[in-house]
Amino acid sequence: MSAAMSARSTARTEGVDKTRALQRVLYRSARQDPHRRFHALYDKVARSDILYRAWVEVRSNRGAAGVDGVTIEEVVQSGVEVFLDTLAAELRAQTYRPAPLRRVYIPKPGKPGERRPLSIPTVRDRVAMTAAKLVLEPVFEAGFLPCSFGFRPKRSAHDALEVVRVESNRGGQWVVDADVRDCFGSISHQALIAEVERRVSDGAMLKLVRAWLRVGVLEEGVVTDTVSGTPQGSPISPLLANVALHAFDEAWAQHGRRLGTLVRYCDDFVIICPTEARANEARRLVAAMLAESGLQLHPDKTRIVELTEGRQGFEFLGFHCHKVRSQRWQGRWYLKRWPSRRAMRSVRDKVKQATDRRHASWPVDEVVADLNRVLRGWGNYFGHADVPEKLWAIDSYTYLRLERLMRIKYGRGFKGRRWFARVYPQLGVYGLRQNWPLRPAKA
Repeated sequence: MSAAMSARSTARTEGVDKTRALQRVLYRSARQDPHRRFHALYDKVARSDILYRAWVEVRSNRGAAGVDGVTIEEVVQSGVEVFLDTLAAELRAQTYRPAPLRRVYIPKPGKPGERRPLSIPTVRDRVAMTAAKLVLEPVFEAGFLPCSFGFRPKRSAHDALEVVRVESNRGGQWVVDADVRDCFGSISHQALIAEVERRVSDGAMLKLVRAWLRVGVLEEGVVTDTVSGTPQGSPISPLLANVALHAFDEAWAQHGRRLGTLVRYCDDFVIICPTEARANEARRLVAAMLAESGLQLHPDKTRIVELTEGRQGFEFLGFHCHKVRSQRWQGRWYLKRWPSRRAMRSVRDKVKQATDRRHASWPVDEVVADLNRVLRGWGNYFGHADVPEKLWAIDSYTYLRLERLMRIKYGRGFKGRRWFARVYPQLGVYGLRQNWPLRPAKA
């Protein structure tokens, strides 16, 4: 039975749309036969339902224009249907060619003065990349290992942090805190394509992936060819990074599992080990495994941390992880996590910007709405901390910044701190203390 017929029957029996049905069929087929190579995938990328789903994802993620200057709003104004039909025709005729990426630099959160390069594809290319991701993701997802958490369906950073907590409390006293040097920019194209070819034999699909890898980057009017790496900022880049690092996951499961537990979130990973000797051996083994994909550990940022009795801690996925003494069980230590200094500094900077004196002329409701977007987004991620005092400190900082802005706004009309304390609860500011109250820590 063909994938198309299986997808139609799946859509009827399971009550899902055609795109989701196709993904389920591809996933089950790849799961049932781990060595199967799929030969008919490219035609699915040009399907109208796949392209429309890709367009919806691209539009929801918004994003800036590429080198052609075409924005999402302009595509909507000119007609989405015409835009998608034209792209589908190019894909079917195999005349589609990606445009160069537009290079921009964005500030690194919590690192003043440092910037991260970002490569922005055109809207047209982003839709095509997302469509290909929708087709390829279930094929590779079926083979990804449990140690991988980043940019995968139904797996999150909090799931990865929970594994770190459990393994540390089970006896993991040493951690290899790894940092891969320029992962997205250093992945070997040859090694990556070899990994893709393990599950895909469709020549047209492989040609499409190669085109995205080799497309140049436009910076200051000059197009530079890319000979390694995946374009950081493109929709398909996280999937390709996971595909490239899957070889590392497999190698660790085969040769390094005895040394400790690997927890990887895309290119950010830690290894929890019971002894210092195993941690040192794990570090040497990891360096050798990554070299096969053209990657290397950062010598200055990769370190071995001792967790015993809270002697040291480490940062992972924005949280600082540290063992603290149990208040219930004498002599017992267990892992706690709280927002890192960089995360705290980052949200304070955003609160400061939202309450800057230049906003004194704004209506208070608009200032609060801007503040709430910052606080709610930060709280949804860092609200899972085991030390609520860190969250409450942001509440206090927000209160002081808003009081300062009100003093500037009303001048002599400001009625004092007691008046502001009575008014503040009525402003509707998102409170981390109210939305993320104290929870009993897990041992």
